[in-house]
Amino acid sequence: MAEAAIMASDSLWRKLRSEAQCAAAADPVFGKAVAGAILAHDDFAAALADLIGQRLGSGSTERARFTSFARDAFRSQPDLIETAGRDLQAIALRDPAIAELLPPLLHYKGYVALQAFRVSHWLWHRGHIDTALLFQNEASNVLQISIHPAASIGSSVYLDHATGIVIGANVVIGDEVTILQNVSIGRTSELPARSPRIGRGVFIGSGATILGDISIGDFAKIGADTVVTSDIPAGCTAVGNPVRLTNCPEPASAA
Repeated sequence: MAEAAIMASDSLWRKLRSEAQCAAAADPVFGKAVAGAILAHDDFAAALADLIGQRLGSGSTERARFTSFARDAFRSQPDLIETAGRDLQAIALRDPAIAELLPPLLHYKGYVALQAFRVSHWLWHRGHIDTALLFQNEASNVLQISIHPAASIGSSVYLDHATGIVIGANVVIGDEVTILQNVSIGRTSELPARSPRIGRGVFIGSGATILGDISIGDFAKIGADTVVTSDIPAGCTAVGNPVRLTNCPEPASAA
């Protein structure tokens, strides 16, 4: 993804507010919800923290608690907001069904679940284990997406459709990865139990399963319902069960 296509969080916030103002003017009914979600806040961090609280909390007390934890994380680690902005813009760049930023922010549960994970990851690495697991549990219950706080996920990541995604502890996912629904990424029962490492720009199709101490190379593609338990070279497409490779780049020596 070209760096020039990525706006800083301040510019992104101005664009979101502009989109929200247009939406509110065009639809008085929808406009009330937009005003509460976007226009009532001073910056992107406040709006995103409130959105996480609203989606994860089942009552006013729980919503306030989740919002407070998210605000603390964003205040303590501002690059979480820059990453959240990159994730949001990745959706607009890769999803042909949308052209604006406001709809995925307000309505794409994969985006909210990913930002809730980033807060839980921040909590986990500061020793707040129970609270981090609470974020994971509520995201799993409410959004049907379970990402362990001990996973590591890069920026500009897009969870498309997202229902049924499970990402286990210590999984490593690089930048610019796209993951569709019903994907499982985690460890096997074999010891030592180690987790997959997903490279930059990887596309993972719906229903795929990626297990064990393996690496998926940069810009590889994993087909729908594929089961992967061994390394996939960079640039290759993996399909089927047992897996087979197609469309691999020619070796440099052959070129």
